[in-house]
Amino acid sequence: MTGGSGPSRAEELLLAQVSAAAGRARLGRRHATYRTPAPGATARTGWKAVAGAVRRAVTAGTRPRGRRGHGPAAQPGERLDLYEHGVTTAIGGRIQVVRYDTTEVYLRPVPSARGGTRACVLTCLTDADGEPVVLPDGGFGPPEWQDRIRRAVTGAQVPRALDALTRGARLTFGAVWITEDAIGTGGVSLRWTQVQRLGVVDDRIALRATGQWQVWPAVASSTPNLFVLRALTERLAGTAPGDGGRADD
Repeated sequence: MTGGSGPSRAEELLLAQVSAAAGRARLGRRHATYRTPAPGATARTGWKAVAGAVRRAVTAGTRPRGRRGHGPAAQPGERLDLYEHGVTTAIGGRIQVVRYDTTEVYLRPVPSARGGTRACVLTCLTDADGEPVVLPDGGFGPPEWQDRIRRAVTGAQVPRALDALTRGARLTFGAVWITEDAIGTGGVSLRWTQVQRLGVVDDRIALRATGQWQVWPAVASSTPNLFVLRALTERLAGTAPGDGGRADD
């Protein structure tokens, strides 16, 4: 807060509710708080319709495509709090709790002029009950919170995923599956010994293998935890089963 006045009664009550929800979920210490811009943003329209559409899409394993931000306009008083083990959001009058170790995060790739993407904007994640958290357009100020969430989710999920793979698990990321020795989608698959890197081209997942890019039909913005899949690819690309990942160049 800035200025001489302290937090309002409503702000104090919201903070107490957020803190209680984080405590019940054992999220640990609060690391940062991000708030929506000051009053003056456009009025919210169709919140329930947008949230319902994303909820149905997440349940069906897809993401809605269309307008730029996929969410309602940010409103004053909304907040996002980052904790040691997760996130709380207070959006549209509802508090939701997200855990880094179980959440599914969806990104909206932003095309570059030369193909591929120049950025991936976080638009939606799932809470501890599997319900979607629809992030508002233009909300929560500078975007460093997005990078913090991605790093925290990666740190929480990649070691567990690698351990599961070594025990013979087959992990799925939307339409893409991976095992200890291969990655695939539909009827297409590649052994990790063939793979060099994973990228995104025109919102499609692409694999560079044996010196050439293969654009797969899997939609990047419909792929949960795409950055976790990318991190696993970086660890497994060019390896044979039992190699334990490729050393950094």
